[in-house]
Amino acid sequence: MIITVTPNPALDTTVTLERLTPGGTHRVAPAALRAGGKGVNVARVLHDQGEDAVAIAPVSATEAAFSADLEPVPHSLVGTPWPLRRSTAIVETETGTTTILNESGNPQPTTVWTEMHDVITSRLPGARCLVVSGSTPPEAPESLVADLITDARHAGIPTIADATGAQLLGAARAGAQVLKPNRDELRDTTGEADAVAGARALQSLGAQTIVISLGEDGMIVVPPGNAPVRHARLDRVLSGNPTGAGDAAVASLAAHLAAHESDVDVLLRRAVAWSAAAVLMPLAGSIHSSHPDLAHDVTITTLEAS
Repeated sequence: MIITVTPNPALDTTVTLERLTPGGTHRVAPAALRAGGKGVNVARVLHDQGEDAVAIAPVSATEAAFSADLEPVPHSLVGTPWPLRRSTAIVETETGTTTILNESGNPQPTTVWTEMHDVITSRLPGARCLVVSGSTPPEAPESLVADLITDARHAGIPTIADATGAQLLGAARAGAQVLKPNRDELRDTTGEADAVAGARALQSLGAQTIVISLGEDGMIVVPPGNAPVRHARLDRVLSGNPTGAGDAAVASLAAHLAAHESDVDVLLRRAVAWSAAAVLMPLAGSIHSSHPDLAHDVTITTLEAS
């Protein structure tokens, strides 16, 4: 079982139109609603690909739309007094541009974090990987991600964190096996403009492998020790909705760790392919069935020999 944790889940709204005119009025088709948040998207992709995954998140019992949409995916929702935040994606079909509006979420009572921690740790004995993914709401404990990573490591469970800022630094200090920031998150967290330098900064704190999303430029993996830095990218740019691309990559990484695979090129090739396949889908949390073919079109090169 792969456990995914979403500290700040959302009800995702996707609006699709030909072109957005700022300040204008638009008549659009009904918006698509989906249970979302990064860890939820990761669990959904894993489930769709036949992996045993469970999504854990704080969600009010009154959020019927969230629960109903997530129903096919195994999940454990921890009760909270606050309504879900909303995340709105505006997809323009004419330009291929996607604009995303993310609410920050509400501060959670301490009891919510305590209960969620208990639910997660109770499942660790049967887990093959723990993924903590996405933002945290205001006033969340700075050690939230680090504590979960530490618990999993003590249980001998591989760990992945997709976070930013203090939570990313905490995950590094806790010795996360894989960290998956994007280029901007890495720069903002470490202050390093160069992605490899930023990855090395996280490794100096205790993290192991760093996988950096570069958007259309693919991904970089910086392994620990003296292994070479590898770069992978698809041989073409795909048009679509990139909202869930990073989450699909994390799902691939989780499946890789859960299977105890160690080949960096296999890791990179599938992560790039799953990420690209997510762009071809209208909603986050899904990947296109063409991902095996896309994997054949991924080019991998050595970026830096350590």
